[in-house]
Amino acid sequence: MSFRRTLFAGAATAAVASLGLAGAVPAQAAEYTSALRIKGVQYNAPGSDSNKCSGGNTRNEYLTIKNYSKTKSVNLKGYKVRDAVGNTFTFTNSHTLQPGDYAALRGGRGTDSDSGNVVYRQNCNFIWNNDKDTIYLYKPTGDRADVHSYTEKADDRDGNGYITYHG
Repeated sequence: MSFRRTLFAGAATAAVASLGLAGAVPAQAAEYTSALRIKGVQYNAPGSDSNKCSGGNTRNEYLTIKNYSKTKSVNLKGYKVRDAVGNTFTFTNSHTLQPGDYAALRGGRGTDSDSGNVVYRQNCNFIWNNDKDTIYLYKPTGDRADVHSYTEKADDRDGNGYITYHG
C-alpha cells in the first residue's frame, strides 16, 4: 500500500514538473509569511505638501503596520520600510505590538509612543509619492514581510489619500 502511494506521488510530481508548474508560487504569497503586515497608507497628506519641520504636514503622511497574529506579540525593532526608489526607514527602538495591535509610522519629528501607537521617522521629507509608489516591509532577517504597490487613480477610489490593504 505505501509503495503504491509513493509511486503515485512520484508520478504526480513528474506530471507537475513536466507542465512547468514545479515551484510555481503566487507572486504575493511571501506577503503572508509574517504576522506584521501593512494595514494601510496615508500616502497623500491632507493639504498642500510642505516638508518644513515646523508647520509642515509630513506628520500627516503615515503607514499603518498591524500585528495580525491572534497569539504572538512582535517587536518592530529591526523591521524596515522602503519605497520604490530605496528611501528606507529602520525601526531602531523596541516597539512591541500585541496581537491585533498596530503602529502608525509618521513623517516629521515627534516622540514615539507605545500607548499612542505611533513611531516618528524623525525626518520631515515625504516618503510616499502622491501618484504611485511601492511599499516594502522587511523583517529584521531581511526577508520580505509584505509589499503593496499603488496608483492614485486605481487604488484611491474616494480620493482621500488613504488606501487600506489588509483591513
